[in-house]
Amino acid sequence: MSATYVLGIDVGTTGLKAVALERERGIVAQAERPHELLSPHPGWAEEETEQWWATTVEAIRELLSRVPAAGIAAVGVSGMVPAMVLLDSLGRPLRRSIQQNDARSSAEVEQLRADVDVQEFFAVTGGVPNQQNIDPRWRWLARHEPDAVARAAHLCGSYDYIVYRLTGQFSLEENWAAESGLYDVRTHRWHEPYVRRAGIAPEILPPVRKPTEIAGSVSEQVAALTGLRAGTPVVAGSADHVAAALASGLTQGGDLLLKFGGAGDILYVDERDEPDKHFYFDYHDIPGMTLISGCMASSGSLVKWFARELASNTALATLDAEAAAIPAGSGGVIALPYFLGEKTPIFDPLARGVFAGVMLHHTRAHLYRAVLEAVCYGFMHHLTLLREAGRPIRRICAADGGSRSSLWMQIAASVVGQPLQVVGGEATSALGAAYVAAMGAGLFASWHHIERFIIQGTLYQPRPADAARYQAGFALYRDLYLRLQTLLPQLAALDEG
Repeated sequence: MSATYVLGIDVGTTGLKAVALERERGIVAQAERPHELLSPHPGWAEEETEQWWATTVEAIRELLSRVPAAGIAAVGVSGMVPAMVLLDSLGRPLRRSIQQNDARSSAEVEQLRADVDVQEFFAVTGGVPNQQNIDPRWRWLARHEPDAVARAAHLCGSYDYIVYRLTGQFSLEENWAAESGLYDVRTHRWHEPYVRRAGIAPEILPPVRKPTEIAGSVSEQVAALTGLRAGTPVVAGSADHVAAALASGLTQGGDLLLKFGGAGDILYVDERDEPDKHFYFDYHDIPGMTLISGCMASSGSLVKWFARELASNTALATLDAEAAAIPAGSGGVIALPYFLGEKTPIFDPLARGVFAGVMLHHTRAHLYRAVLEAVCYGFMHHLTLLREAGRPIRRICAADGGSRSSLWMQIAASVVGQPLQVVGGEATSALGAAYVAAMGAGLFASWHHIERFIIQGTLYQPRPADAARYQAGFALYRDLYLRLQTLLPQLAALDEG
């Protein structure tokens, strides 16, 4: 049988999605499994790595009930970066993963900032010291869980862990390295002084690979478990947000994607190799192109928290309908969406969520709409900084689970003041991972052929009256954080006390 299929698996923040992509027909099968983001202490974000593997196995079995294993040319995996997975000498997880939006290491971030020349750090890594870096997380573990550090024989990310489970081979896709704060993004090598300063033994870092490189092949054991053919190639994979950019058709400079997932991603395609201190720096899956990347710690996860904790698990569609009856501006309520601290562009792990302007006449609909608007204000903060840096925005796309909400997308279009094109489908990162695998297997000759498989959803136009009100709201949003910035750490300290 001719191998014309690839599988794409995305280990997301709140669930796993997998697709089977056929070279001519596009996506022919999909599978989805939920998993849980755990926050047992303020600012913590962890997940059960064994649950990732269990849902991966289930998803592959479901896909193989619809496509032939003998027709699969390769497997690609995407996931969150830089999630942090520690394994012992036998490849077993030593603890839960520490997710990319974890904010526990604020003291260690400050220590890192004091230890380095920030300008040199930016020149080497393409970023500034922040809560996402591996160094402060490693220092936190060394202080609080020294046994895990002492026993760590391998350090990898979320999708790298799944690649390892599929193949038995350790690898790190390059964007994990790029966002680790330990990697020289210009020479494409680990920056040894930073690795040594963090206290990380270099030998626990797997080889760094490009997305399309073959990391290994499906093992006999995994073949028996999943139904895949032993020997099926598995590529190094892709960061989920980078895969989503590819699968949203972001192939030209100035293209921008707003990703409404558990976290909120902002991805801007550039043809220049010029990092920005307000953002993360990533390599596009397309060789020679880069991504200026932002990530807000909570987006869809904040919406789900609201529905669960403040609305008694009311369906999101019901909350949307209630909030749609509230005019733009949420009746004077403004929220700060920093419910897991915040990453870009403020890099403040001690930031906290806030509802401001609440009065007795306000309802849950006002508060819910304020949450939706707050996430969009956070996106607008990033777009403003891009424009100020001389990076024009050619077009804006939206993707991921939150893009299914017509209310949220209309708010977003009016806040950013430009047309917003929703990318159809609910598995953009999985599609991107599948296409990376297909390129690695030689099924396609061009990266641009992915456009054949992209479904365009609704195009939302900004509403002028709402846009004017949101301009005023955005100014208040920016000012509110600046005024509260020195108080928020005191709230954090009160919580710890």
